[in-house]
Amino acid sequence: MELQSRDAETTGMTTPSAKTSARPFGRALCAMITPFTEDGLLDPDGAQALAERLVADGCEGLVLSGTTGESPTTTDSEKAALVRAVVEAVGGRAAVVAGVGTSDTRHTIELAQEAEKAGADGLLVVSPYYSKPPQEALEAHFREIADASGLPLALYDIPGRTATRIEPETMLRLAAHPRIVAVKDCAYDLLGTQKVLARTDLAYYTGCEEFILPLYAVGGAGYISTVANAVPRQLRGILDAFDAGDTAEAARRQRHAIPLIELMMASGLPGTVTAKALLTALGLPSGPVRAPLRPAGRETVDGLLAAYERLVAT
Repeated sequence: MELQSRDAETTGMTTPSAKTSARPFGRALCAMITPFTEDGLLDPDGAQALAERLVADGCEGLVLSGTTGESPTTTDSEKAALVRAVVEAVGGRAAVVAGVGTSDTRHTIELAQEAEKAGADGLLVVSPYYSKPPQEALEAHFREIADASGLPLALYDIPGRTATRIEPETMLRLAAHPRIVAVKDCAYDLLGTQKVLARTDLAYYTGCEEFILPLYAVGGAGYISTVANAVPRQLRGILDAFDAGDTAEAARRQRHAIPLIELMMASGLPGTVTAKALLTALGLPSGPVRAPLRPAGRETVDGLLAAYERLVAT
């Protein structure tokens, strides 16, 4: 299936098996929350409405069941149902990438195959967490998953949560696999990232909003953003300005987004909590977070709303 986009030259979206595009899932991707009903059940209708809104406001791809999507507390059947609902809503207009990573290689393969059946366009696979596998075992884990389906795969490098870095040398070896096409980069190592960019055709998407412009400027593919749940148009504007050659405007937009980025991602609360709090305050599909997470307090919500209003006003 070839993904259709508003501007294929801009987004770089292509066939799932191809490894020739610098942007296999587009540029501007949202790490989408998983909407729940008030009693904590999966809300497929809310997910479809949110997905429609995100794509209408500039998202070229949606990443489901990642950290922001509360993957540790959603069931396998909920993950598959979420993919089906979002594909039904926006499939063909945006890439739908399913988070399938777990600590168990066998379980991850099962989730990957179910996501493929549900219609996903790609997979996001985080490093196995807690068990801290050595690099040789980590490489084997990713290869087995990439071999288990026909979908392109993005590696998720976030050692702050998994306790295991995907080292640059391991990235270089994995880049040779035809279905390992991208990286969601939360390693906070711009030097290591540039080493891999210089020697491979892996598409690097930052998962850290403060690095949207810095990584893009050195050849990154774009971003996979939690903050984009609330301000998809404003974050995409950073990339659009840079692509138009207006680097000063791109820098201004990046700096202007920092107060909201800081409140959502660096305030001591998980991004899932702040994203759902802000979306709820804006009347958008969201619902509660699942335990052990807890909702944000009133003071946090007020601060988020104030920063949001300042960002969207200019």
